Amino acid sequence: MNRIKEGIQKEPVLTIAAILAILSCFFVTPDLQYIGYIDMRVLALLYCLMVVVAGIEQAGVFNRMATTLLQKCKSGKTLCLTLVMLCFFSAMIVTNDVALITFVPFAILVMCASRQEQWLPWVISLQTVAANLGSMLTPIGNPQNLYLYNCYGFDAKSFFGITFPLTLVSFVVLCALCFVAPIRNVSMKTEQEKQPMTKEQKRQTLECSILFSLCLGTVFHLIEWPVLLVMVIIELLLFNRKLLKSADFNLLVTFVCFFVFAGNLARIPFLQEFLSQIMLQKEVLVSAIVSQVISNVPAAVLLSGFTGNGAGLLLGVNIGGLGTPIASLASLISLKAYAKTTNANMGKYLTIFSVLNVVLLIVFLLLSYTFVK
Repeated sequence: MNRIKEGIQKEPVLTIAAILAILSCFFVTPDLQYIGYIDMRVLALLYCLMVVVAGIEQAGVFNRMATTLLQKCKSGKTLCLTLVMLCFFSAMIVTNDVALITFVPFAILVMCASRQEQWLPWVISLQTVAANLGSMLTPIGNPQNLYLYNCYGFDAKSFFGITFPLTLVSFVVLCALCFVAPIRNVSMKTEQEKQPMTKEQKRQTLECSILFSLCLGTVFHLIEWPVLLVMVIIELLLFNRKLLKSADFNLLVTFVCFFVFAGNLARIPFLQEFLSQIMLQKEVLVSAIVSQVISNVPAAVLLSGFTGNGAGLLLGVNIGGLGTPIASLASLISLKAYAKTTNANMGKYLTIFSVLNVVLLIVFLLLSYTFVK
């Protein structure tokens, strides 16, 4: 019992996801269709990115980048702005998942190096919001955008016409939040100094950089995910087997549980009828609310069958990435990364995360009706 209790306390999100998945199985009898619930591409890409980024970190690249950044930034607030904007703009190209997998561990290193660990809940919460809002701009910014782009036959002009205005507002809001966040303008000096990279570090950096490029190729659909997975596994088996175990497997299982939960919800008849009735002319609001429960990617897939208003659904599921930690599965990456930090204060983190997300969710829902009919 003690082990179970400790497991629940250590992995609360996984526990909730597993309970929801199991409960949904009572409404939809397990069958072969369950296999189709699991997005293997997402899981494979997440795994590869986690082990590759771990390899880059192990090679000391993030530490060197952190030292350089600390030498350039003049205050805690400019450092916060830099870390947040890295997530905002990179998410437009490499997806919100990749942005957070890459830059949240980097932020933790930077803040710890400058002895500002107490501000990590603010910085990581803002990074998460930035990645979710920045990814809204492009069709490749997140999985739901790519799905809806193809589902509703958007062209580039119509798509960016929908997403650009709110993305621009997001940029302004995030800049303001970085400067009003209670992060003191303390000294940015660090005791760390750049050390020459060893031959082993250089080799590992080169290998992991190549693998990271292959991951990006998979993000852009230039490389099939099975090819990427095989190449990463073979490379690490040959040169660094320990990295194969460096992925957060609990996070991957959490994703699987949510896929099962969302897939089962889509097959419940009375839920389908209910959604058909409430979606009419309320696409933005309904999709944002549904995203809070099953996350925005499954919500996009689930609700696309109940409305022809692609613009409203597109904005709704992207705005719906704000709110609860499961509204965007990418947010789980940040939560898990912070939970592993020394002296992590999960109560403080969840409070800051929730207040920021709920307030911004309401603000952007109100703004959305300016940009979509």
